[in-house]
Amino acid sequence: MGRNRSGRWGGRAPRSPGVTVRRAVAGDAGRLTRVVRTSRAYEGPYASMVEGYRVGPDYIEAHRVFVAADDTTDRILGFYALVLDPPELDLMFVADEAQGRGIGRLLAAHLRDEARGAGLTGVRIVSHPPAEGFYRGIGAEPVGTVRADPPAVRWDRPELLLRVG
Repeated sequence: MGRNRSGRWGGRAPRSPGVTVRRAVAGDAGRLTRVVRTSRAYEGPYASMVEGYRVGPDYIEAHRVFVAADDTTDRILGFYALVLDPPELDLMFVADEAQGRGIGRLLAAHLRDEARGAGLTGVRIVSHPPAEGFYRGIGAEPVGTVRADPPAVRWDRPELLLRVG
């Protein structure tokens, strides 16, 4: 996920040489948890959201979780989780060191294809507030606001719809 010179999320269709998007397996759980817990996007006031968060093997088995992995090292550069019923993007993270390489757009394109293949016409996204610009940049449209629900979530979050049909 990168910003162009004007500071907007932008770019064409993703092409990330040396990166493959594949289905996550139970053995990826620890690495996915690490990507979540070390995300700089969740520092400061947002830190409580990922504190103690865990992506477990059971979660990976129950949902459509996909990782963007380096072809040479299998290092996880990012991942997303798609819930089909109701259709929602549950998680999407790009490792801090992989930011700006098109990994977010690569995952978003894969998400669209996966959702379309499952017969969905749209996917709900409840966005982390700093990520709203990215989601709008990939074509998600604002549809509302999900109100804070302390103590779990202490801030309002943008709700968007990513059309895929």
